[in-house]
Amino acid sequence: MALIRRNRLARIAFGAVALIAGVAVAAGCSARGEHDHHGPHVVAASSWEAAFAKAAGASEVTVIVPASIKHAPDYDPKPSDLAAVADADFVLYAQFEGFAGKIKDAAGSKAKLVEVNLDNAKDTMESEVRRLGDMFGTRTAADQWIGDFETEYGKLATDVKAAWPGGQPPKVVQQAFMGFAAQLSGAQVLGTYGPAPITPGQVADLSAKNPQYVLGNEQMSTGQVLPGSSAKQIDLTNYPVQDQDLLSIYRDAATKITAAMHG
Repeated sequence: MALIRRNRLARIAFGAVALIAGVAVAAGCSARGEHDHHGPHVVAASSWEAAFAKAAGASEVTVIVPASIKHAPDYDPKPSDLAAVADADFVLYAQFEGFAGKIKDAAGSKAKLVEVNLDNAKDTMESEVRRLGDMFGTRTAADQWIGDFETEYGKLATDVKAAWPGGQPPKVVQQAFMGFAAQLSGAQVLGTYGPAPITPGQVADLSAKNPQYVLGNEQMSTGQVLPGSSAKQIDLTNYPVQDQDLLSIYRDAATKITAAMHG
């Protein structure tokens, strides 16, 4: 009788262990499935690279440079800022960022370093989003984002064109990184300045062209670009400031340019 009881208890214990093991395996498969569904872990040097990654379909994105930093390329990461790099699947950076070397040094053998072409010109940006989508294995999501982007971009461009003074394309001088905004607005570009500090000679030359507007870069602002000129300065953002939404850059440009043209 005692032997039967021990055998029965053994069978119960074995069944419990098997059940626990089965749950653990199922949980493990669920966790792996969830990770695969959400895509790779991406570490982005700044919110600009993060926005490209999100557009490409990545959902697990860690940003190194805090959003409060006005000019990300000048940021000097602390060792604690770089701790996430070693656990990343991909690390995104731009060559012009002064701390790019530190990111490379912090990356482990697992992480794939990817230099991102941070250019907001429509065609260049879309090409980069597709490239990242192919790397991440999220090309379907990237294509979906681009389709939605093109729809929104078309609406923004139409709204800006409707505000053209006298129905004519505005004449502008642009900061070197604001070409995307001039493209969105359909503006006639009379000249470009930057990214180096503008010289007195450039101020005189650009002012002589009689632009209606100056498309400035608020992340690299040095104050009034063409002092003494009648041109209205519109300072625009070059990368997402409070979120990781790449489309917010274009919305910001359309809103501010339209408001300036309405007077």
